[in-house]
Amino acid sequence: MVRPSSTRVPALSAAVLLATALTGCSVLGRAESATTPGQPGSATPTPAGKPVTLLQRLGADGKVRTLEVDPAGRWQCRDCAGDGVDATGALNPEQTQRLQRMLADPALVRETDEARRYRQLCIGALTSSLLIPPELTITIQDCPGEPAPPVAYDVLLLLTQATPAEDKG
Repeated sequence: MVRPSSTRVPALSAAVLLATALTGCSVLGRAESATTPGQPGSATPTPAGKPVTLLQRLGADGKVRTLEVDPAGRWQCRDCAGDGVDATGALNPEQTQRLQRMLADPALVRETDEARRYRQLCIGALTSSLLIPPELTITIQDCPGEPAPPVAYDVLLLLTQATPAEDKG
């Protein structure tokens, strides 16, 4: 009798699941702490729009770089360029508006890993995952011949060109 082999969840998939859970908690925490304007002691309302998290990893053994961008365009990057340095900043107003338009594009639903039945194809390639609450995950791998989902790829380009989320190593 042949035993079925156990499957192993790739490290990046585990990281994506963890980040999704943490992003969800983070987003819920922000939503719960926002109050209605005009109430005594009310906080500044959260801007309309969506947050996005970018996770990147080069190869199976590379460190995971994390970039979080809130709806107002403020970003926080951990291990930004694979060099252990963290940074914060903000997109300019045009970049923020462009990002929010792309995140609101209904085509993103057709570009999710689930809709595309995404499978990791290349070993050692740069893998980028966009996490868009509440439940969109889009993975793009820098792999020859693999078509990139167009809207998600534009989001990826904007985020990597406007922030230090670029591998210097």
